[in-house]
Amino acid sequence: MTTGVRRRMGVEERREQLIAVAQELFSQRPPGEVSIDQIASAAGISRPLVYHYFPGKNSLYDEVVRRAAGELTRRFAEPQEGPLGARLLRVMSRFFDFVDEHAPGFEALLRGGTSVGSERANALIDKVRQAAYDHMLFHLGITDPGPRIALAVRSWIGMSETTALTWLDGRHIPRTELELQLVHSFMALLAVSAAYDEEAAALVRRIVDQEPVDGTFGDLAARLSAFGPGDSEGSGTGL
Repeated sequence: MTTGVRRRMGVEERREQLIAVAQELFSQRPPGEVSIDQIASAAGISRPLVYHYFPGKNSLYDEVVRRAAGELTRRFAEPQEGPLGARLLRVMSRFFDFVDEHAPGFEALLRGGTSVGSERANALIDKVRQAAYDHMLFHLGITDPGPRIALAVRSWIGMSETTALTWLDGRHIPRTELELQLVHSFMALLAVSAAYDEEAAALVRRIVDQEPVDGTFGDLAARLSAFGPGDSEGSGTGL
């Protein structure tokens, strides 16, 4: 039951309200479990009025995903200047800015798209992943990567998504630590591929040659050096 006079919203204002409500609900549970009745109740309007602005739940979900996808894609843009490690760290910072500031939109973008059954929403999600992939190839200076490099890049994109979603559930690990760890993880994936593939090996050598000793990947090398032969207690020639 409501009291007082309910302010009448204009068409665009009401649409924006419904999108915001749907964005929040889709982030709280799988979109397939969110009903039009729940959206209407959260917005404080009737079910028929929701249909007046959107043909159905899928169209609302599509709009939430479209907006999140467009903004997230823009975060990937970075000039091809300076060492790769520093560039990727700036991209990761903007990526986590989006995750931090727009958690509901990010979760709605990546969580449960297939459960809604919207081909358009799933296509938008794939478009974001493809944009991230294309940006990575741009920064690597590659237009037609071999299968191992392509696998490393796509695996890293999936790892970044999973890491961000997991981080949102409690934010137990400092964000800056995760940003750096993800950049290091990308180089680690390339390095493993380099052990099996000359194209990947040549790419890793080029990246290392362009990276300053005190740069992002130099930091990774310093951290890993602690695990070299003879460095752990009770091992090596000191016995």
